Amino acid sequence: DNGEKHFKHLPIVMFMCRFSLLLLDLEEHYFEQHTAYNLTGRGPEANRRTSGSLKICSKSIIFEPDDAVKPILKVLSSYYLSPIPLNSLISVVLHVSGFIKKNFPQIYLIKEENVVAPYKYERGEKKVTFQLEVPGKTEDISVFHWVFHLGDQTAMVAAILQSRLARTCFDKNSFQHVTENPHMECVAEMVSPLVTNAGHVCITDCNLYFQPMNSYPDLVVQIGLHSVRRIYKRRHGLRPLGLEVFCTENDLCSDIYLMFYSTKERDELYYYIATFLENHIAECTAESYMLQWQRGHISNYQYLLHLNNLADRSVNDLSQYPVFPWVISDYSSTQMDLLNPASFRDLRKPIGALNTERLERLLERYRDMPEPRFMYGSHYSSPGYVLFYLVRVAPEHMLCLQNGRFDQADRMFNSVGETWKNCLEGGTDFKELIPEFYGSDSSFLKNLLGLNLGRRQGGGRVENVELPSWASDPDDFLEKMRLALESQYVSEHLHEWIDLIFGYKQRGSEAVAAHNVFHPLTYEGGVDCDSIEDPDQKIAMLTQILEFGQTPRQLFVTHHPQRITPRFHNLSATPSLSSSELSPSSPSMESFEDLTEESKKMAWSNMNKLALQSRHKIHKDISKHVLYRYVDSTLKMFSKENGLQRSMSFSNMALSSCLMLPDDKIVVCSSWDNNVYFYSIAYGRRQDTLMGHDDAVSHICWRDDKLYTASWDSTVKIWKCVADDISSNKRTQFDLLAEFEHEAGVNTLDLSPAGTLLATGTKEGTLTLWDIANPLPLNQLTCHSGKIHQVAFSPDSRHVLSVGEDSCLVVTDVQTGMLLATVHAEQEQRCFCWDGNTVLSGGMSGDLSVWDLLSSKVIHKIPAHSGAVTCMWMNEQCSTIITGGVDKQIILWKPEY
Repeated sequence: DNGEKHFKHLPIVMFMCRFSLLLLDLEEHYFEQHTAYNLTGRGPEANRRTSGSLKICSKSIIFEPDDAVKPILKVLSSYYLSPIPLNSLISVVLHVSGFIKKNFPQIYLIKEENVVAPYKYERGEKKVTFQLEVPGKTEDISVFHWVFHLGDQTAMVAAILQSRLARTCFDKNSFQHVTENPHMECVAEMVSPLVTNAGHVCITDCNLYFQPMNSYPDLVVQIGLHSVRRIYKRRHGLRPLGLEVFCTENDLCSDIYLMFYSTKERDELYYYIATFLENHIAECTAESYMLQWQRGHISNYQYLLHLNNLADRSVNDLSQYPVFPWVISDYSSTQMDLLNPASFRDLRKPIGALNTERLERLLERYRDMPEPRFMYGSHYSSPGYVLFYLVRVAPEHMLCLQNGRFDQADRMFNSVGETWKNCLEGGTDFKELIPEFYGSDSSFLKNLLGLNLGRRQGGGRVENVELPSWASDPDDFLEKMRLALESQYVSEHLHEWIDLIFGYKQRGSEAVAAHNVFHPLTYEGGVDCDSIEDPDQKIAMLTQILEFGQTPRQLFVTHHPQRITPRFHNLSATPSLSSSELSPSSPSMESFEDLTEESKKMAWSNMNKLALQSRHKIHKDISKHVLYRYVDSTLKMFSKENGLQRSMSFSNMALSSCLMLPDDKIVVCSSWDNNVYFYSIAYGRRQDTLMGHDDAVSHICWRDDKLYTASWDSTVKIWKCVADDISSNKRTQFDLLAEFEHEAGVNTLDLSPAGTLLATGTKEGTLTLWDIANPLPLNQLTCHSGKIHQVAFSPDSRHVLSVGEDSCLVVTDVQTGMLLATVHAEQEQRCFCWDGNTVLSGGMSGDLSVWDLLSSKVIHKIPAHSGAVTCMWMNEQCSTIITGGVDKQIILWKPEY
């Protein structure tokens, strides 16, 4: 389901119930209806009564005849200039005769012959007479106190609405079960495209209810809390008052969108519903979706839907409708070539900057404009643009937006190619696309309702949308558009468009540099509607916001990382990053038939089935590293078959880290006494000592005859060592190649698989990413609130995972330095291994936890040590895991297949 449900149901509504809230004006409210007769017949029907229902609204009276052939009548209340309140008039007349008689200068005739078409109207003084069926006392009719002096009308209508809501409450007879316990009740408005409907919200321990004040379109809307899958706080009319609820994972259309009168009530309802959603807060973040998208677990289409949702875009709010990019630029060829970059639009630029000549004219105007300056006089997404595309399936919405008229025939959505050309060349047309262009329902491209949309200058009627030559029919067009959106080119460049729409190029100096500046009113924080005291000015401002469109809420403030796509050749961003680090076209990442790679995948898929192989009781003090290093300053070496083999001491202070060199002849240990020790297995004695730091050496790594040392003296150093000299019984010369300065003691480090990137973690929670060839940081961020225990690159070098004292697992993007995901664990995690998606970590309780980072969940726990797990090692084939803990034991594990 690609989410076309929202507009798919509109034609059904049009013909089952001819009255719609779309017949009302903006910010108008429908209060109630009464059975009535229209005695305003003319000609042969002058003495006939027409039965129907009379809708009492805040700005109009609407009469819907029972006979679907007859037109709906709408008369505007703004034409009542009598100082007598309308309800007083109704009550007085009812006491006498039960009739309403009044002259109106204009009457709208809507849906005559039950056809959706532009409104007809009769001008001149017309007398309209309605007779109400009053089944008893006139007191049964609600009392309204309306004053139609233009200066007071808006405020008075708002007061009437709030008064009616205050005098009523939710009818608890509507509960699904008599045992339900209500949690809270408040007033709100249900939001749908272009209209809102006021009523009462009630939430219980089982259900969420909305009861419209006017019982339209249903007496009550009910949603089971356990069926809710996603909820989003919404910004409605630039105010934080909205809440949208989804009961499906991938549907574009929500089950209900509510607008509250206070942020506090909205938030209380939000957090109450969230308690019914497992890990809701962790799952619904831009970073977690980004991680899934980067790894290829969700499509480009799904990722854009998630970003739109998180940025307050909703199909229920046409001023914030989901925005999707134009990706194809070739609409004239007979065949679409998705392997040719020339077939695609430049996703680095906004629509307004794609045409150089037009951009120069816009920049010239921009330079001469007084502050606040803006480059584009119209937006890339607005209600008018959305309905431009959807007029064939949502004609009533277009009529509502344009006061009962369709647009001129030549300005309608007649051709995909013509529309793209106008977006490139038009002086005021900068619109992007909507999700329907990448969905599966092509009805918005076809005039299935037989609408009379007018004739073009050439004489032809506006019917179906003209498609490019490379599309055989509307369904084929959408299929090819979907292929284009998921293509290699778009996957490699979509992050550049995201930077413009949702990211760091959306506003500020970066937006100016990217020629991406829109009117100030379109940005969040551009205007405070609540500070406008005059109700008419507030309505005017909301109308302007609605009609002009709104820029999405900013989700990212730094470069958005690129997607990991198969077999792309290089990355244009961050020149200092090695192509061997980041290119999946390297042999190591393409050898899918390699047995080692397959065995690794198999091992990680069975990580929740670890089998204990053996336990070894070791030191009299706390174990700090598997097999080799311990805080009692003694190095002990074990054989998996024969147990303890050797034991030796280097210092009177604790050892902090150790490793064995690739030739299996030398063990290297670091110590809190500031030194690094080299132990020869062949000669059974200490061979060399490196006095390299001014404080404890906390961690060491070895790669390609180079030793990397981290220290609490706030430095990381790289030393050149010749392997032949180290293996012999000779003193070694250590050459300092590089030194990396930090602002706090360095607690841990890790090298990328290719050995060109370095990640370091400090005692103060700062993660720094370095290019080995350059002593300046690539990226630096404080991602933990306390000491970082361990950092490690993913196998493809795209991401770094870190764990710290704050009990968080944090995933960081290497290329951009962006924090992709923060997972809050129940307890502090001290060490881990990971494959980029799955994490095996050791915690303070002694358990091993298997994490699925994409869902931010622990999928399995394994009892291991009787105290904290402090260290973990995994061999290259992922077939053996060894853990050490404060219980003075080391344990060997193997995944079961």
